[in-house]
Amino acid sequence: MLFALPDPDTLYRALLERDPSYDGRAFVCVASTGIFCRLTCPARKPLRANCTFHETVGECIAAGFRPCKRCHPLNPMAQSDPVIARLLDALEARPAFRWSEPDLVAMGLDPSTVRRAFKRQFGMTFLEMARQRRLREGFTALASGAPVIEAQLDAGFESASAFRAGFARALGVAPGALRADALLRADWIATPLGDMVSVCSKSHLHLLEFMDRKALPRELEKLRKGAGGEIGVGRFAPSDQIREELARFFAGESAQFDTPLALHGSEFTTAVWRALLEIPAGETRSYGALAQALGRPSATRAVAQANGANQIALVIPCHRVIGADGSLTGYGGGLWRKQRLLEIERGYLGR
Repeated sequence: MLFALPDPDTLYRALLERDPSYDGRAFVCVASTGIFCRLTCPARKPLRANCTFHETVGECIAAGFRPCKRCHPLNPMAQSDPVIARLLDALEARPAFRWSEPDLVAMGLDPSTVRRAFKRQFGMTFLEMARQRRLREGFTALASGAPVIEAQLDAGFESASAFRAGFARALGVAPGALRADALLRADWIATPLGDMVSVCSKSHLHLLEFMDRKALPRELEKLRKGAGGEIGVGRFAPSDQIREELARFFAGESAQFDTPLALHGSEFTTAVWRALLEIPAGETRSYGALAQALGRPSATRAVAQANGANQIALVIPCHRVIGADGSLTGYGGGLWRKQRLLEIERGYLGR
């Protein structure tokens, strides 16, 4: 990185003072409004607890935040990549529109070029970004108690079948099956690295994953079977706790997660997960070192499989396991996220 962000408190002071030295080098995402701004934005200043800071507008958009209409943080991007800026403006103008590749062609754009540009900048395609935003609107409506048809319309889906199909792709279940009285409840959480879903009971966190992970529907189905119940929408006490702890983590305040965990795995798999919990933030371990710590030096491959089966991302830090040669190796949430998480946690080293 050409510019290493200072600590969040320094950036918050810069926001309050509208310090021009940070203009274009850091951005603030405001949880209470869902927008992101330059640090020189003239708008009323948000509370510190509602702020997270990022180096690029790409990180802000990928986390689900909208650009501020007062300070226009996308203006520099419009100059460097007008195609991306044009489509982000179009998405903001029509958030409920069901975008498709023919729509891009009708705008005179090449879908392949658009796909590569968005993947490079945000880690997801434009169509994925648009679909995720629409589903989030529907999920939020369901969580507030709205009927399925109302949630469908809020999310911009013209047909119930399309809304059901979109939910099924993302969560592996149709929206009508998400009962408010279920023993497990799913909550949608916006983070600086993209939207996440948590699934909690009244007492424990059972699952925490990024919404764009391809294995998510399969993990939810496995959880339903393992827990012996359906999954509804809404929050329990652990839902609020993990939401708050994630906010503190990304704000640079704390890497401590105290939400009670429910581990669904074999004896060996849960032993691996508990070993992951012993790796301090800011440090990494190889698969071989983890196997040694478990007293199973020949079980490197089994350790890797257990690591990949983790269903509580970030809290059980499978991202802290790397190759013996120092390479990042795989990560279900995407290598770009793994790299960013390790960068964030270096700030916690020694705390």
